[in-house]
Amino acid sequence: MATHPLTVLVVGATGSIGRLVVAEAIARGHTVRALVRDRAKGARLLPADAELVVGDVTRPEALPEAVAGADAIVLTLGSFGTGASSPETVDYAGVRNVLTALDGARPRVALMTSIGATTRSSGYGHLLEWKRRSERLVRASGLTYTVVRPGWFDMNGPDEHQMVFLQGDRRRSGGPADGRVARADIARVLVAALTAPEAAGRTFELVAEQGAAPSDLGPLFAALDQDPPGSLDAVRDEANMPLDAEPQRVRDDLDAVRARTAA
Repeated sequence: MATHPLTVLVVGATGSIGRLVVAEAIARGHTVRALVRDRAKGARLLPADAELVVGDVTRPEALPEAVAGADAIVLTLGSFGTGASSPETVDYAGVRNVLTALDGARPRVALMTSIGATTRSSGYGHLLEWKRRSERLVRASGLTYTVVRPGWFDMNGPDEHQMVFLQGDRRRSGGPADGRVARADIARVLVAALTAPEAAGRTFELVAEQGAAPSDLGPLFAALDQDPPGSLDAVRDEANMPLDAEPQRVRDDLDAVRARTAA
């Protein structure tokens, strides 16, 4: 059970990871609020103990109610890749819209992106680049955060649950060779990061190797280096996305996030 029970908002709650985050947070004794686009779908997929709040990250006007009073937020956003559910509108702008809706509140944040987030890629609508930009928004927000970059979902063997935390994001094959991890293990790490002091300000890649899951994630968090204060990128990340080459709208979003932090 959680030492300090929180009110946790899960964004992306009906997704394959989000559902497990909701269940894990409830099991840990937290009060869980799930942001869902469809109440009936949310009621079908999520535990009855979860409070459902109807909203959509692409519609900012619906988000203030969802974030109100939240002690922590877990973001497990994932787009379909096209149209209104593109990497820019969901994976990136969804994070921006949630941060904007906070309006001065300061919950703890756990953001799930992806291993290989620092790869400069033209594939899947530049998905990884938009995920990296969402990380930058969270770091610029001044909130206490943890960014988790999981490897490939559910391609691990049944005996591969020994978690490995990496930094520097150097595994960029674009396939399972970069590392694999079970969805349930990802959910456990995201929820644990909300209360572990050692997880604050850390960004890391999450994969699994042969062995049992650790009973205590604290030492794994503690062994990580913190991101440099004020940096947009994670510690050891390759400096291959210069800010002055970013789209103007992205730079404007970062300026707006920083201005709210300074206010």
